[in-house]
Amino acid sequence: MSLKVRKAVFPAAGLGTRFLPATKAQPKEMLPLVDKPLIQYGVEEAVRSGIRQIVIVTGRGKTAIEDHFDVSFELEHLLESRNRHDLLAAVRQISDMIEVAYVRQREALGLGHAVLRAREIVGEEPFAVVLSDDVIAAEPPALRQLLDVWERFHAPVLALMEVPAESIPNYGIVAAEPVEYDGTRDRLYRILDLVEKPPRDQAPSNLAIIGRYVLTPEIFPAIEAAGPGALGEIQLTDGLRRLLDGSPLYGYRFRGTRYDAGDKLGFLIATVEFALRREDLGSAFRAYLKTLKL
Repeated sequence: MSLKVRKAVFPAAGLGTRFLPATKAQPKEMLPLVDKPLIQYGVEEAVRSGIRQIVIVTGRGKTAIEDHFDVSFELEHLLESRNRHDLLAAVRQISDMIEVAYVRQREALGLGHAVLRAREIVGEEPFAVVLSDDVIAAEPPALRQLLDVWERFHAPVLALMEVPAESIPNYGIVAAEPVEYDGTRDRLYRILDLVEKPPRDQAPSNLAIIGRYVLTPEIFPAIEAAGPGALGEIQLTDGLRRLLDGSPLYGYRFRGTRYDAGDKLGFLIATVEFALRREDLGSAFRAYLKTLKL
């Protein structure tokens, strides 16, 4: 097996029901966060982490994602004829920055099933998984932080974040023991067990799994062996638990700020904070916010 992580899988076949009616005819992944669709933030994170081969798992009604990362000759010609070279560069950069492949998930049968659909394209290589709902502002990028752990231990690693007790039932939670890493014992953990959305009084910790993973191809037979859960969905967490029997599994509490852009309130918070960081918008937007009587 190659030790170089060259591919990142983006599950994008979900129905986006939490954002209806906006997602009735538009993929949730294409909702604009300021002026870029959600999925582009994740793709740019992968590129900044050294990964240019992107596998997007799509479903019915997701053609806008493919169009976004494709070349748009008509739009480029129009921008060039109007001397809008700034916009032309931005549009071309979207299609030039990655090599992208698409695979279809006919039914949204869970995150594990989406990852399994990428099996033939991934092959016998380690790979990353990025959930575009989780937008992470971090330097170095959160995925790069996980890849640094991978390059040290050559074992699967998941992104972790501490969450408040009341939020525990919304996440996959790990039981883990700290591992010394770069002079600290509060960032890297050896995972002992994973529990999907436990009641807060039964949770083994407050360390939640966030949507960044570096996995090995052994995850594919593990997902198949785990099969569907109680709700008929094939969960990635169940496959990861099976990996614990034969190999180490790590979790890394990344440095950075994560925004749950799959939630309406989280999406609004992300929009405000990303706009405030923009050189072209931040000052004027901040001045406007100060005028509000809150």
